[in-house]
Amino acid sequence: MYRFHKCICFAAACLLAISAHAQRYYMFVGSYNGAAGQEGIYVYRFDPATGAATKVSALSEVVNPSYLNLSDNGQFLYAATESRVPNGGAVSSYAFDSLQGRLRFLNSQSSGGENPVYVAVNKTNTWLANANYTAGSLRIHPLLPDGSIGTPGQTIAIKDSSTGPRQKQSHVHSIGFSPDGRYVYAPDLGADKIHWYRLQSGPAPLTPAQPPATPTARNAGPRHFAFHPNGKFGYCIEEISGNVVAYRYANGALTPLQTISAHALPAAEDYGSGDIHLSPDGKFLYASTRGKENIIVTYNVNAHTGMLTKTAITASGGNHPRNFVIDPTGNFLLVAHQLSDDIVLFRRNKKTGALTPAGKLEHIKAPSCIKIRAYNVKG
Repeated sequence: MYRFHKCICFAAACLLAISAHAQRYYMFVGSYNGAAGQEGIYVYRFDPATGAATKVSALSEVVNPSYLNLSDNGQFLYAATESRVPNGGAVSSYAFDSLQGRLRFLNSQSSGGENPVYVAVNKTNTWLANANYTAGSLRIHPLLPDGSIGTPGQTIAIKDSSTGPRQKQSHVHSIGFSPDGRYVYAPDLGADKIHWYRLQSGPAPLTPAQPPATPTARNAGPRHFAFHPNGKFGYCIEEISGNVVAYRYANGALTPLQTISAHALPAAEDYGSGDIHLSPDGKFLYASTRGKENIIVTYNVNAHTGMLTKTAITASGGNHPRNFVIDPTGNFLLVAHQLSDDIVLFRRNKKTGALTPAGKLEHIKAPSCIKIRAYNVKG
């Protein structure tokens, strides 16, 4: 009897410990809200079992927070704030309270150029990098222990171009850190290149890598880039060509392996492809194309060779799928439609990668970025 009682008590203690540290998922949405006073960053509770999303809070003291990213530990959120005023762009930092589901503003710094469209954080939360599309530049900022953005930051203005009508100058469309944290990469839609920089400590931490850039095909318009979880391969979505290019990655250098379409329509001058992400297990790659198609393309990934096989094309369910995300469990893919003011949910088949429509969040003004993360919450 004593042993039985002891087992019961131990089991109860385990249940109490689990309930005291419950896992909670939050979804963060950035948007083109147009002006201060209108909600721009949204926070939702997200259920990865059902796909249900419940709004918890929102920020309105920010203008056009078009792209968001989280620190590796999830404690801080960073936003790129677009501006058409020369050098008027900014990046902002927020502390996140996972118990209350609320963001608290920490500070802002200049993005170092006009129209910042992307922001990335390294794994140690020591550097924040942003891409300025219209200015054709990038900037890297030191991050302080409290999550705020330090100053000064290093700005690199890229003077380059290509041959297409939208390529009279550099347009850096995204930026990120290599899997090993030693390099920063920046796809340049205007120059048909992916620029590479070595990351070191000091007031000017970025220096051109060798080689300093990976050239793409002419009039390709490289936009967003995603690394495979194994760190051996990378994939770039090209906005103008409507293609995905698979690369082998090693020490800040890319070797092209394959070019495969991310569109269904016949030849077009500019397909308007948008975003690219891998499933958490690395078995599937997804890419979005906007314009006249509004689709999500699914590919099988060979983790040994990096090669892709196209398996499906799915209507995105809205207008202009600028950004999408796969939740950490891999159960759902959610698509932000900038021009139809909605987020469409798809349930993922983890064995086949297939997408099935599973609902819609409406009346979100021009959503442009989604991030989802799990938190261990006490209480």
